[in-house]
Amino acid sequence: MSRTKLLNAEPAVLETRKPKNKFNKAIVLFVAPFGLLFVLFYLAPITYALYQSFLKVERQGTFGKAKEVFGGFTQYIAVFQNGPFWESIGRVFLFGVVQVPVMLGLALLFALLLDSPLVRGKKFFRLAFFVPYAVPGVIAAIMWGFLYSPNLSPFTQVTSNINFLSADLVLWAMANVVTWVFVGYNMLIIYSALLSIPTEIYEAARLDGAGQLRIALSIKIPLVIPAIVMTAIFSIIGTLQLLAEPQVFRTFSSAVNSTFTPNLAVLTTSSIPNIHLAAAMSVVLALTTFVLSFAFLKFTAPKGKDNE
Repeated sequence: MSRTKLLNAEPAVLETRKPKNKFNKAIVLFVAPFGLLFVLFYLAPITYALYQSFLKVERQGTFGKAKEVFGGFTQYIAVFQNGPFWESIGRVFLFGVVQVPVMLGLALLFALLLDSPLVRGKKFFRLAFFVPYAVPGVIAAIMWGFLYSPNLSPFTQVTSNINFLSADLVLWAMANVVTWVFVGYNMLIIYSALLSIPTEIYEAARLDGAGQLRIALSIKIPLVIPAIVMTAIFSIIGTLQLLAEPQVFRTFSSAVNSTFTPNLAVLTTSSIPNIHLAAAMSVVLALTTFVLSFAFLKFTAPKGKDNE
């Protein structure tokens, strides 16, 4: 290309770059509110908790004035030596292994039913499945706690024979509450993914003689796996953050102690008060949540030719 052509081309290049600067300013303008809130209510609390976890309290004598000093990994050593805290993590891990597949299985089933052309009254059922999610978690736990209580439940014939608030069943009673609340929420995510599938794929499958069951198994479910994986990650995070249900069930059942779940253990520890140990517990819990979520995402990620 000659020099004159290059000179003539430069203004065109500059003209195409000018709008990008305007777009960049608009992007910054729209992202700034989110970034500010993200820093204030996410990064700042995490940084503060991390800072508090490296401190400890020292006193001069029995009744001396408390003084915060740098303690290194003292609090983290105490966390790893805290048996009830790790028992609570094991408890919610068992909770998640059973409850999350059941909840997502029901959510997938309801989403497939709503997407089926054979089902009538889709608007009613979509709203009916989603309504429990509109109930606050504390209210749902109180409501189900009354239903489980032998002295308060209207189903006394059932609760008098089966003690849902016993040490053996109270964890699964909570799992039922969580499932009842969040099935509709996860169903809508999967249902939205189903609506995004092009109808031409269904028409081609029908021309090949595929029925509704075959279409669901061979087309719909494989195409909504990314949505199922996303809901599973949300559910794993939510399981490790379980707090409202055990806190409410403590008033109904003596089987739920102050360290029944990790978040309840953190809350109890901070109320002693032992803020620094609670901060270390929070950091360890956050890292555990990250590791489990990342491991699940890595395990469920499709393997390409480069990864094989």
